[in-house]
Amino acid sequence: MPFLNLSHVTTYTYRHPVSFGEHRVMVRPRESFDQHLLDAALLISPEPSEVRWLQDVFGNSVAIATFDRRAKELVFDSRVRVLHTPAELQEVHIEEYARSYPFTYSSEEMPDLLRSIERQHHDPQRQIDGWARRFVNAQGPTDTLGMLADMTAAIRREFTYVPRPEKGTQSPIETLSRMKGTCRDYAMFMIEAVRALGFAARFVSGYVYSPTVGEHRTGGGNTHAWVRVYLPGSGWVEFDPTNGIVGNTGLIRVAIARDIYQAVPISGTWAGFPGSFLDMTVSVDARIDAATITDGSDSAGPVLTTPDAFVSGQRRTG
Repeated sequence: MPFLNLSHVTTYTYRHPVSFGEHRVMVRPRESFDQHLLDAALLISPEPSEVRWLQDVFGNSVAIATFDRRAKELVFDSRVRVLHTPAELQEVHIEEYARSYPFTYSSEEMPDLLRSIERQHHDPQRQIDGWARRFVNAQGPTDTLGMLADMTAAIRREFTYVPRPEKGTQSPIETLSRMKGTCRDYAMFMIEAVRALGFAARFVSGYVYSPTVGEHRTGGGNTHAWVRVYLPGSGWVEFDPTNGIVGNTGLIRVAIARDIYQAVPISGTWAGFPGSFLDMTVSVDARIDAATITDGSDSAGPVLTTPDAFVSGQRRTG
């Protein structure tokens, strides 16, 4: 159970002083049985006139900051300490009726899962359906967890990871046709693929870290994105197609949503002279306490942290 220290700093710079509209900040990790928030601080400069917290429709913690002064720089500095309890693939338990695909969610769960089963992107030629169906055994029952794990591994193996600093996300069809993308592209593609098979799936943004010395987790700069699929018996299970991970090992959840645009880490507006905006920089650092680092030989060492960029909304965000 590693203790993880996270620092996430986003800085916007301007040529001239500008005024700031309301900003919505979603960088606080979620509380759950597998990740416990021990300490959290959100420092904002210039100091907002007001900061209020709320929980959105998905239970994500959101800070709403308003400002009454102009400045040439705006900084959001999130610092948290988390106790993380990783769960491996073998810890995923599925109800007997759902261990083989196809199956139907229970009548008690289906009403609450329907919106997470609905497709969000057009696929008129059923290309994503065709890609997803290749993992289904046409000769008989298909092992549910094995199928989802194979799909996760196939995206990692067959697609080319290409960091992209520009804001926005490829459509799932674009990701399939190009066979490349970022973690957010992979996540949205896999969500549509499993929904094509009738599974409930959600988008997750957060952080990825390397739990053991020498292990490399694919990323490239800021926050990371992956998928949750609902499996009766275990509930929402993590699948990270960027790194081929099944389970929550090395993954810290911050926001969960049906679609990527509901999980933007930072969004807001500014007003000033045209051309005032200069740059945006993001720095994310995830470090395990030295005493909790493992490498299989009981020796401690540095941890490689390689989270990925997540970009959307009015601002390119960390």
